[in-house]
Amino acid sequence: QVQLVESGGGLVQAGGSLRLACAASDRTFRYYNLAWFRQAPGKERQFVAIVNIGGDSPLYADSVKGRVTISRDNAKNTGYLEMNNLKIEDTAVYHCAATRSWTTRNDLIDYWGQGTQVTVSS
Repeated sequence: QVQLVESGGGLVQAGGSLRLACAASDRTFRYYNLAWFRQAPGKERQFVAIVNIGGDSPLYADSVKGRVTISRDNAKNTGYLEMNNLKIEDTAVYHCAATRSWTTRNDLIDYWGQGTQVTVSS
């Protein structure tokens, strides 16, 4: 079992930035790919980004490409999602996830965090 806890969400104006963190329960985190998904009210959970175990091969959804950076610090059992130039459409609950497989599908994720709310205002 890998427990994940997100933090860093909040209210930010459009064009602003946030840095989300994903703290894992123990060092087994380093054996999983790290992914971020988001879910807006009434919508399905959508892929945002994923990075490999080594942290040097990220993949981003088209909707956030160029505005988001995913990273990880395996020594600290922590993943991150830096978001810049935020848009109102980015408003959602953001979940970090651990997955043995390289996937953008939410139904293939092994472990989920509880989520942190990101609200972008005009």
